[in-house]
Amino acid sequence: MRSLLLLATVLGADLGVASSAYTADITLGIPDAKVVESEGGWTYTVAPYFWAAGLSGDVAQFSLPEVHINSSFGDILENLDFAFMAAGEARNDRFSIFADVMYTKLDAEAGTRNGILADSVDVTSKTFAGLLGAGYSVLENQSGHLDIVGGVRVWSVDTTIGFNGGLLGGRQRDDGATWVDALAGVRGNYFVTPEFYVTGWGLVGGGGADLDWDVSLALGYKFTQTISAVAGYRAVGVNYNNDGFVFDVVEQGPIIGVTFHF
Repeated sequence: MRSLLLLATVLGADLGVASSAYTADITLGIPDAKVVESEGGWTYTVAPYFWAAGLSGDVAQFSLPEVHINSSFGDILENLDFAFMAAGEARNDRFSIFADVMYTKLDAEAGTRNGILADSVDVTSKTFAGLLGAGYSVLENQSGHLDIVGGVRVWSVDTTIGFNGGLLGGRQRDDGATWVDALAGVRGNYFVTPEFYVTGWGLVGGGGADLDWDVSLALGYKFTQTISAVAGYRAVGVNYNNDGFVFDVVEQGPIIGVTFHF
């Protein structure tokens, strides 16, 4: 089966060093950010963003067998029905508060293991993931910063699985689950030159899911004080299994975007 997921995340890189001449003010290195600085020293960042990710793993519903997914990010235009992603950050000196919201709806074809139970499988997946966290910069200078961060991510997943042909031909089920995971890790950025910088993050945790993790690394370029661009790679994994509902997947693919600073 092929399926695609675009996701969002502020996890780890709502990056900015507001007091520095090298400031990037990047929300996760993701596109179209708008930054406003208040008199109190707070910097606010809001950024719609784009992440094209392939999806691989297993999904299942109560009373039905697991369906195996193996898809690349190149299938996005074929599988994606709707997507919305946005990230934001408030930062003051060494302290930061960040959030990330993503929603995707996609349709894809899949297959059961060994192709015995069905000739093909139709899957419709609706996924919401929202992150809220806080961080403290343990290393900070004019070239960049490194933050220790922690937060919670809420997942809400609904899938409709329909089997065509084979032993399960004609059967269709809809099921869903909502859960919360706690995450902790690091995020930061570093200016190699006044224009080029490296940004990244790494988070891991669990709770409702047995395992929830998120890592990324990207390279950015600051054109002016108001415009920069970033490109990199991100991977997210989650393993949820409860009462017959299985969502054990890894999403990975490129991040690319342009950031605007005001």
